[in-house]
Amino acid sequence: MSADVETNPISAEDYGHHVLAIEPGGVDVIPPDQRHGRPIDLLWTWTSPNMEFATIGVGILGPLFWGLNLWQTVAAIILGTALGSLTHAVLSSWGPESGLCQMVLSRTGFGFLGNILPAGLNAVIAGIGWFAVNSISGALALHALIPGLAKGVALAIVVLLQLAVAFLGYNLIHAFERWAFPVLAVVFVIGAVIVFGKSHPGVGTGGTPGVGAFLLMTGASFGYACGWNPYASDFTRYQPPANGRRAGMFAGLGILISCVVLESAGAAMVSAAGKSAAVDPGVYTGLLPTWLGKLTLLCIAIGAICANALNIYSGAMSALAIGFRTTLHRARAFVAVGFGILGFFLALAGVDNAGENYENFLLVIAYWIGPWLGVVLTDRWLNRGADFTAIAQDRSWQNWAGPIAMLVGIVVSVWLFSNQANYTGPIPSAHPQVGDITYLVGFLLAAGVYAGLRKVLPARSSTLVS
Repeated sequence: MSADVETNPISAEDYGHHVLAIEPGGVDVIPPDQRHGRPIDLLWTWTSPNMEFATIGVGILGPLFWGLNLWQTVAAIILGTALGSLTHAVLSSWGPESGLCQMVLSRTGFGFLGNILPAGLNAVIAGIGWFAVNSISGALALHALIPGLAKGVALAIVVLLQLAVAFLGYNLIHAFERWAFPVLAVVFVIGAVIVFGKSHPGVGTGGTPGVGAFLLMTGASFGYACGWNPYASDFTRYQPPANGRRAGMFAGLGILISCVVLESAGAAMVSAAGKSAAVDPGVYTGLLPTWLGKLTLLCIAIGAICANALNIYSGAMSALAIGFRTTLHRARAFVAVGFGILGFFLALAGVDNAGENYENFLLVIAYWIGPWLGVVLTDRWLNRGADFTAIAQDRSWQNWAGPIAMLVGIVVSVWLFSNQANYTGPIPSAHPQVGDITYLVGFLLAAGVYAGLRKVLPARSSTLVS
């Protein structure tokens, strides 16, 4: 794998280890002389972003909306998070071997033009949707910490800090996550222990808990964990090629540990808070000693910055992976700012209704990521041993089996299995105990359709042999 210094701005500018330098380029392959980092770096890179209230909010859903008790919710959290963490570990391991971001690697299964479907979805959902969700939680925490600070002002402060980190890029993001890790971990773990001590594990609240409720909670947990999957290799592509498996392992562990601990604390909060339980950071911190509550609110705001630095960064990478040609030397940095501005206005519009549609948002994320995963993992298996780096950078590469399989997986699984407030498919309507397994059906269906279509719609290239 080589890179032309004259055409690759990352190599030409010697970005290397410079933490406060603006990362040059966009979705260029990372050349060998710019590789750096240790596999364990991925542990805090993927732990710190989940040390925020949005993660706690996932665990609140099980007992508050679906009537599960604490242990039922925790079991669903572990299952859903483990599945999302496993796929994240696999995808993260692809970065060091290729030097490419995740949505460029996605081109091998979708073709250059067909990849507009997943890359476009991820650009909007990561750079704008997730950015708005996390910005709101950070702003609400800052507002609760400083009541005299208007929510709009708190939101602006959080957004500006997020943009500053994401604008500089890869090296500062990794450094920021590492610096935040010990503070966030200590504060949130102490808080989780206290909340668990005040909870009533056998108590459910509302609804009729059963298999359906359990599967809904599993889907929400999987949706949260796998929401990071389309970013995976974005944050491992600078690692040396030999670090692939170990980098993937630490990336998966970072998500698994942080999500299980904080989501479980969210579930414990519901019975501890009683009738005042809500998807609100103020309710959670109200269960803690005053000094720890205030410190936790500050850490929630910091955690939102940790998460959204990744969201804006990868949203920009996905937008560039769509394939628009640009002469901007720092294209990624400026696209990130554009997404941040759009996300700010979306968050501003929803800051007074935080949490109202959180459960649906998490499940809908899994609706498209499940089929996308089915395609990219099946493609990697069917073409093991191929030069994926060369294929992903070939603008003439066509693989229409991918987008067709993904669309079939999304449409059919949502039509039959979706279990949302605005639409419930015929299967959960007739059998409520099914819950919401749309993401699983979409994954399996897309994988099967892709494997079948590859036999009748072979991938083609004008420059590579398929």
